[in-house]
This record gives sequence, C-alpha cells and structure tokens, in this order.
Amino acid sequence: MSLTVPPTLLHAAETGEVDEEAFVACVRDSLPYAWETVSRVVDDLATTDADFTDNVVPPPGDAERGQLLRALASDAIRAGLERHFGVRLAFQNCHRVAAFRPSAADSEAYRRFTSSRGQLLNQSPTLRNC
Repeated sequence: MSLTVPPTLLHAAETGEVDEEAFVACVRDSLPYAWETVSRVVDDLATTDADFTDNVVPPPGDAERGQLLRALASDAIRAGLERHFGVRLAFQNCHRVAAFRPSAADSEAYRRFTSSRGQLLNQSPTLRNC
C-alpha cells in the first residue's frame, strides 16, 4: 500500500473532492523518507542559482527505497509534491530525485537528466537491484 489514509480523508475521497493540503499531509505522514528526500533537494535548490539540485545518496534500505518508488511512480503523489513545493521533479534509478525550477522544466539540463542517455549514464553495478 502506498499511503496510510486516515478515515476522514478516505471519506472525503469517497464523497467528492479531496483537499490538496490534506492529501499532501497524507503523503508526508505515509512516506516520511520520500518526503524528507524531496524536501531536502527542494531546500538545496533554494540556496543556489542552478536549474536543479538532486539527491545522489542511495536510500539506507528497502523500506526507504520503496517509499521513493511509490512517491515518484504515482502520478497523483508526484504531482501533489510538485504543486506543494513549486518544483518539477525528475527521478532516476531508485534514489536520484531532482528538483527543477519550474522555469527549467523545458531546459537542456532537464532534457539531459530525463533522457535515455542520462538514465544509462546513471547506472552502477551497486544499484543493480534497486
């Protein structure tokens, strides 16, 4: 299961629209490692003029790796994080999360990061099972 959904939030989803802040809080509480990782790259982005910042440290274990995969593989969760943090997220392997400024979402840096070539160059035998 990707998220631990409080009964009140589930009821809201069953009866109509879901409050964006409540959804993001559910993501934060359900996937704390993913939240921490995304928060960190977003905070790093705020301290630089670069188009993006990224996380290159693999997760400490399978549970944390799973959180990143669930957060960034879900269109809804990823979009919620992007709206909340005001960034464009990109993802490679099991850990390399990048936060791009919205103005850089069509940049050469973004195209390079999300390209087939970028994915292949980011491979490593130590990450084979991620």
